[in-house]
Amino acid sequence: MNTPELDLLDDADRRARQYLETVRDRRVFPDTRAVDALSAFDEPFPATPGDGTATLALLDDVGSPATVVSNGPHYYGFVIGANLPVSAAADRLAQSWDQCASSHINSPAAAAIEKAATRFVLEALDLPRQSAIGFGTSATACGLSSIAIARRTLLARLGWDFDKDGLIGAPVIKAVVSAAAHVTVIKALRILGFGTRNIITAPVDQHGRIDPAQLPDLDDRTILCLQAGEVNTGEFDPFVPLIAAARKAGAWVHVDGAFGLWARASTELRHLTTGIEDADSWTTDGHKWLNTPYDSAMSICRDAEAMAASLNADAVYAKGEPDAQKSLTLEFSRKPRGIAIWAVLRTLGKTGLDEMITRHHHQAKCLADGLRADGIEILNRVVLNQVLGRLDTDERTQALLENVQDNGRIWFGGTRWDSRAAFRLSVSSWRTTDADIETAIDEVSQQLSAL
Repeated sequence: MNTPELDLLDDADRRARQYLETVRDRRVFPDTRAVDALSAFDEPFPATPGDGTATLALLDDVGSPATVVSNGPHYYGFVIGANLPVSAAADRLAQSWDQCASSHINSPAAAAIEKAATRFVLEALDLPRQSAIGFGTSATACGLSSIAIARRTLLARLGWDFDKDGLIGAPVIKAVVSAAAHVTVIKALRILGFGTRNIITAPVDQHGRIDPAQLPDLDDRTILCLQAGEVNTGEFDPFVPLIAAARKAGAWVHVDGAFGLWARASTELRHLTTGIEDADSWTTDGHKWLNTPYDSAMSICRDAEAMAASLNADAVYAKGEPDAQKSLTLEFSRKPRGIAIWAVLRTLGKTGLDEMITRHHHQAKCLADGLRADGIEILNRVVLNQVLGRLDTDERTQALLENVQDNGRIWFGGTRWDSRAAFRLSVSSWRTTDADIETAIDEVSQQLSAL
């Protein structure tokens, strides 16, 4: 016999199934009517308890039509993967457990599964097996913690106790980043107090890769931030010469690989990451190319002890094991984000992961070929899953973008490249088939002919 709690969960599951059954046919971006209907949420705070069923109905009846269908096959706006069935199911079960996944004493199950996820990730990405992984909320948060670890470690090598003395009077640690660095790297440096005026920018080539010949001077007080997967072109910095220069200087190397790091799991694309294993730390997302739920990312550090010491969160009432997640992430009370990652990797295995990443690369190349055949200028080499394009004028580029977005059949967004308007399409959803790529090409062709 069901209880009200179970009845409500059954209702939620039923509504979720109905939504998933329609993701292939929904507008990718909601129409004006659906967006306007969101005013229903602008209501007074209730004075008395209400009916959970009615709340869920409001959420579904008004919220679902106004969602962006990034969990479908026709969304190319950003590198946003759909939610693989096994990751959605594992996350659903983990939510029912409602574990505080800080350490073994809080949840033996979560601790064990996230340790298994750590082993799987390191093997899938072929990174140093002694590395520690913190399963955090995003590449932004994980990048912030990685840079904090880097600064603390470099200061310790110089004889400075960061934990006790902070930054007042400390040796200055500098950061060198790509001129094409992602905004989240700049955000992390800004929050950590480096100051945007003090960030040193490394010039890039025409593909958005750091040029080793123009690399700024490095020393043992430098954090060098490299990139695996430039957001517009999908290109990779040349890791071998850059990391060699950093090693010679005694600098710390951090790699922002929010989506591009997963190229390492593809037999065909692995060459793009040659030398990346020699870095000191890496960040990547699960909710991008691994197709896990959102709020799923990883900070990976070669020096597990340095990571745990930098982020330690032991308290007199809550001691943890050396690799407790509360001492590998920014969060103390946290959900077990590694469970969905473990579920995906265990289910796909090496060959399944390889196939998914490689398939998306092939689909991106097919997409680029189709757009090029319609006279669209493709601006990148399509080395990964990004397609960057534009028309002959900024005005026509913007008009095409608006027509596609207004029609709702597919969705992708605008950007700028070489100081001109452009648009980019990212292929990263497990739901996207070769037929869906043909649909995207057809839709762009139709909207282009309407200009």
